[in-house]
Amino acid sequence: MDTAALIAVIGVAFFFTYTNGFHDSANAIATSVSTRALTPRVALAMAAVMNLAGAFLGTGVAKTVSEGLIETPSGPQGMTVLFGALVGAITWNLTTWYFGLPSSSSHALFGGMVGAALAGGTEVIWSGVIDKIIIPMIVSPIVGLLAGYLVMLAILWIFRRANPHRAKRNFRVAQTASAAAMALAHGLQDAQKTMGIVVLALTISGHQTTQEIPVWVKISCATMLSLGTYAGGWRIMRTLGRKIIELDPPQGFAAESTAATIMYITSYVFKAPISTTHVITSAIMGVGATKRIRAVRWGVAKNIVLGWFITMPAAALVAAVAYWITDLIFG
Repeated sequence: MDTAALIAVIGVAFFFTYTNGFHDSANAIATSVSTRALTPRVALAMAAVMNLAGAFLGTGVAKTVSEGLIETPSGPQGMTVLFGALVGAITWNLTTWYFGLPSSSSHALFGGMVGAALAGGTEVIWSGVIDKIIIPMIVSPIVGLLAGYLVMLAILWIFRRANPHRAKRNFRVAQTASAAAMALAHGLQDAQKTMGIVVLALTISGHQTTQEIPVWVKISCATMLSLGTYAGGWRIMRTLGRKIIELDPPQGFAAESTAATIMYITSYVFKAPISTTHVITSAIMGVGATKRIRAVRWGVAKNIVLGWFITMPAAALVAAVAYWITDLIFG
């Protein structure tokens, strides 16, 4: 039963990573596709490769997920907690993908972990949740908004005397690099989150006693994220690339560069699992506001931000229900 439960949890974790890939592929490439810097399939292929590479660049975020959010539950109950957490996250991912809402797969997972842990009587490390999840969730979009605004202002000032058509053409080329950097950062952040869950499952089942991430876990999570990315998330891509603001190549470059930089800093300096969705969306808003405040479709932005605040409690509720049902059937 323990082995079957372990296999089931790891399988569901891999499926979550796949949904994370196609749900969040828009984060890396929506701006490049909307400005026609890259064709959709080329952009997706590039993003898939860079996601794969990014997954091997660090482990700090994975350790935060596996150690810093809930006390390690034990036995079959622990597996049920992880299963419920993943079901809650997957349900929210699929729901928001269907409606084209760029919500956070990361916060869906964290909400699922907290909801399932509370339902199962597992202790939640609230200090870790506040320090590593809630505070970055609030701060990172603000930083993304302000940094995107300032970076775009700097670009406008530096290239104020440049030929507009030539500048746009050059920035369209530069977007290839900024989109690649964004995809690499996405792999660095999001693949590690599932790695942390798998390590937690291995620890609960007694197959592992340390928090080290086995190579096969890294390869598997990175591969599933890349496959999901290549599947594409067209509904969300339309929202990010066109519905918030009509982007041009300099704006796309500014937004991607800003978001990627923030994600590298939070991954390596703070080891905080932030949302790629929050950062790129807020950077796009900040970049767009340099044109004029009303250039940003704030009604769309308001719905997106509202979705951010709903994500964790909604995923937590679904995860708690999934825990209770699973415990009722198999407990």
